Amino acid sequence: MTNLIAVETEMSMSSLDFLNNIINPSRIDAGEKPVRPSDFHARVNDEIDEELNYENFVVGKTGHKTHYTMLNMEQMTLVGMRESKAVRRSVLAKLKVMHGPQIPQTLPEALRLAADLAEQKAELESKLAIAAPKAEFVDSYVEASGSMGFREVAKLLKVRETDFRLLLLEAGVMYRLAGKMTPYAQHLDAGRFTIKTGEADNGHAFTQVKFTPKGIQWVAGLLADKRMKGAA
Repeated sequence: MTNLIAVETEMSMSSLDFLNNIINPSRIDAGEKPVRPSDFHARVNDEIDEELNYENFVVGKTGHKTHYTMLNMEQMTLVGMRESKAVRRSVLAKLKVMHGPQIPQTLPEALRLAADLAEQKAELESKLAIAAPKAEFVDSYVEASGSMGFREVAKLLKVRETDFRLLLLEAGVMYRLAGKMTPYAQHLDAGRFTIKTGEADNGHAFTQVKFTPKGIQWVAGLLADKRMKGAA
């Protein structure tokens, strides 16, 4: 019976295999008595404190059925921590070894591993293909130097200024204050905008909002996300 399953870092093992191959050998090495399955499962139920499935069972030489449940890495660690100091050191060391990559022992296991790796590779390539346009779009504006106004940034990003302003309003990046576009505090704190205040020659006070190079790069990503969602 093969009850150990490994997919990347996730694994599970039957409670009987955990008891017979890890817990009891560790107890024997530490000079402690082995635990009977019924007593061990009582400990498992008490520690996990959730409904476990004991529908599966193995049949002994005398015909006696011993039921078991499946335990994941976290559950096995919790159960192992109930043991004495000497025992749990051994248990945790064995679980750590299990945590590493599992080498296929049979042809079906090897084929399953190859299929899993191919599936993971295809998924990764798909994610990269989706992200590539956005990365390329954002990288085009990384070299922007100096602060720029709305019209300059809109021209740089190849978007109409009116659409650009609407995007910033809808995305909660800016709001209108006395008819002027004003960035929210969190975006100012993030260094995406600068606000310059002063007095014109005619004596009127003015406020000027500009995008920093960091802000231009960030808003380029925001626009890329909108375009990708629109294309989808």
